[in-house]
Amino acid sequence: MSDLDQNYVNFAEKRGEYIERVVEIYDNVDAVRGQDLKEVTEDINVKKNLQTKHTGGTAWGRCFSLTAVSVLLLLLCILLLTVVTVLLLKNNKLDTEKNQFQSSYNTMNTERERLQTSNDKMRLQINQLQFQKDQLLLQRDHLEQQKSSLKNMLLKLGCGFFSSSIYCISDVKKAWSESRQDCINNGADLVIINSTEEQEFISKRFGNAEAWIGLSDTEIEGNFKWVDGTLLTTSFWWNGEPNDYGGNEDCAITG
Repeated sequence: MSDLDQNYVNFAEKRGEYIERVVEIYDNVDAVRGQDLKEVTEDINVKKNLQTKHTGGTAWGRCFSLTAVSVLLLLLCILLLTVVTVLLLKNNKLDTEKNQFQSSYNTMNTERERLQTSNDKMRLQINQLQFQKDQLLLQRDHLEQQKSSLKNMLLKLGCGFFSSSIYCISDVKKAWSESRQDCINNGADLVIINSTEEQEFISKRFGNAEAWIGLSDTEIEGNFKWVDGTLLTTSFWWNGEPNDYGGNEDCAITG
């Protein structure tokens, strides 16, 4: 065998060995790949199972969480509704009390205005009464002055004062009826003697002067009456009067 042939044989043998090795390597690789693929598949299945279990547990936990949140929200809504209801009721009560207070205030304000008006009217009346009082005081002072002047004048004329009455005697001699008419014309009348004190005053003031008094029996003879219409019961003047002087005297004198 030549060297070429020997080299070829050697090459062929080496090539066969190489091919066998390559085939063996590929077989080993395929085996490894098959084994790895199986292991990977099993690992994936395990992970899927674990993921499925884990996913199921998570869903249950989420469901529980959502239920708890819903219950909590429901409780919060109920609480909020209760608070709102209480606040509304309280607000309505406050509105009612406010309206009552406002009504009471309006009533009191109206009453205050009425009292203020009444007070103003009373003050006005007081001022008017005070003015009238001042005017009356002025009139009183004026009347006091007139009274004093009149009294002095009457005293100069010979008149006297007793028990708020003025007694005057005229030096002009007239009949009883004429004398009375003269008194009436001057806003007076003949004297009516009602007491011993009055008679004593007349006696002291006018002495023994004779003057007509307001007593007569002109209506019925012997039935003496005072000029005010009262009957004679007691006489306080000159002794013997009335004495029907001259048989036709219808009046009485003092002195």
